[in-house]
Amino acid sequence: MIGDLRKKIDQIDNQILDLLEKRARLAIEAGVLKKDKPIYDPKREKEILDSIENRLPGVFPKSTLRSVFREIISGCRQIQENSRLENKTKKTHMIISSNDSQSWIKVSRSSQPEDSEFNVKGVILGGDDFVVIAGPCSIESKEQSDQVAQAVRSCGAKIFRGGAFKPRTSPYSFQGLGWDGIDILSQTAKSFGMPSVSEVTSIDQVERMASQINILQVGARNMQNFDLLKALGKTDNAILLKRGLSATIEEFLAAAEYIVSEGNPHVILCERGIRTFEPSTRNTLDLSAVPILKERSHLPVFVDPSHGVGIRRWIRPLCRAAKAVGAHGIMLEVHPDPENAKSDADQALSFEDFELIMDDLSRIPKDHTYR
Repeated sequence: MIGDLRKKIDQIDNQILDLLEKRARLAIEAGVLKKDKPIYDPKREKEILDSIENRLPGVFPKSTLRSVFREIISGCRQIQENSRLENKTKKTHMIISSNDSQSWIKVSRSSQPEDSEFNVKGVILGGDDFVVIAGPCSIESKEQSDQVAQAVRSCGAKIFRGGAFKPRTSPYSFQGLGWDGIDILSQTAKSFGMPSVSEVTSIDQVERMASQINILQVGARNMQNFDLLKALGKTDNAILLKRGLSATIEEFLAAAEYIVSEGNPHVILCERGIRTFEPSTRNTLDLSAVPILKERSHLPVFVDPSHGVGIRRWIRPLCRAAKAVGAHGIMLEVHPDPENAKSDADQALSFEDFELIMDDLSRIPKDHTYR
């Protein structure tokens, strides 16, 4: 007897599921007809719930039925929103393809749904940890390099950065120490047990730089230096690719594709601000790029607040924002005597500034999602 009743209940459950499926499909059609209008209609939801509650009483209490149908309506609304998002994504991909711009296949999220993670000398990039890269804009001496490494490492920085070849807007600005700077950076990083990062500016530097530095940086001005990108794609080093001064996100991802397509999957995308009409800051830090890049690509996404604004006192809040918005890490410029730094003095952080930032970051949970 109980077995027969269970079979009937199973049949009714299947009928309910079929009806829910039909309701969901009708909801999708309604969402299409709404076009760009808001999906959520509180007036319509109230009408449905009131209508159900006003029906003749049955076995279920009215409050139970209202609760059940509220969940059904909410579920259908979510399906409508997902359908609209998928349609928008398809349209975006169609536009990209029609413009012959979809040249970032291997770095796309569709090619690899899970996030890329890679290990650089014990530091996991792209994983759950929020990684801080810090060091001087330019290596000026062994003493300065060691001072900064000790300070940032003691505060929690995982990777040591330092410039040796500095492409500058003015030919009269400090251009870095060249290979002497690379030697100092490499020695300091090893002494303090930290992976190293430095910018490579030309193809002829790649081989030697790759043998001494763990992460090779492509500066904003070289983002579309395609021969350099191809050469870096043939190395085994991790590559930190900075967004160009006026590059779109599509162009940024296409630049990453140049590296990955040559066989090197270890690319880190770094948002460092773009050039806009706003003169108050050195650049306009596009933090909206972080969730967009994480949605479209599986590669780790970092932010460079130092170059993003170029003004020391505004860097700290942007570090907090970078972590809150979901970046995998940040890169900062730190100097023992910021006012007298040979490169980018206005944006160089003191040891005290850096310590305050690291304390701020320890209080902010990292957003691991890409949507």
